[in-house]
Amino acid sequence: MIIKNKAIVADDWVVLRLSEQESADNVTIPAGKVIVPLQVWLQQRDVLQQRDDIGVWLASAERPEDLKDDVHKFSVIAVDFPKFSDGRGYSIAYNLRARLGYTGELRAIGDVLRDQLFYMQRVGFDAFAPRPDRSIEDALKGLSDFSEVYQASFDQKLPLFRRVQHKVNSTADMT
Repeated sequence: MIIKNKAIVADDWVVLRLSEQESADNVTIPAGKVIVPLQVWLQQRDVLQQRDDIGVWLASAERPEDLKDDVHKFSVIAVDFPKFSDGRGYSIAYNLRARLGYTGELRAIGDVLRDQLFYMQRVGFDAFAPRPDRSIEDALKGLSDFSEVYQASFDQKLPLFRRVQHKVNSTADMT
């Protein structure tokens, strides 16, 4: 189960993680919907681009620009959070949405906890695979922890002070 578009839904994708014996250029990709590591996509692109059931995931140290020519080929891109305190995935998500124009499902995987979900959705994530040892129902509540945002981000282009200023100016123009 995952959270997608603010609802708990069945997950029909498998996230492929390489074992120590496997390498990006020789791992066999199973049939079905598979989210492969970026390095596997880069090494096996010629074969994998023939499939319409392939997604890709990025590690926190990888750059979304490596997908710039392929970003629109994927119905799902995932970003791995190796640990709660690693925030690089937020920048990856923002860059995928704002700079590369990705419009498909953007999923957070790895060490994903309730406390992060509200902020993750602000930078463009719309799907979340919370840690399996945590309640997914509780994690879902994290998406509505706050009723107002102060800073600008992908989901709100203007900071609060600009929105208030615009509202005051619009009201003044009407009188």
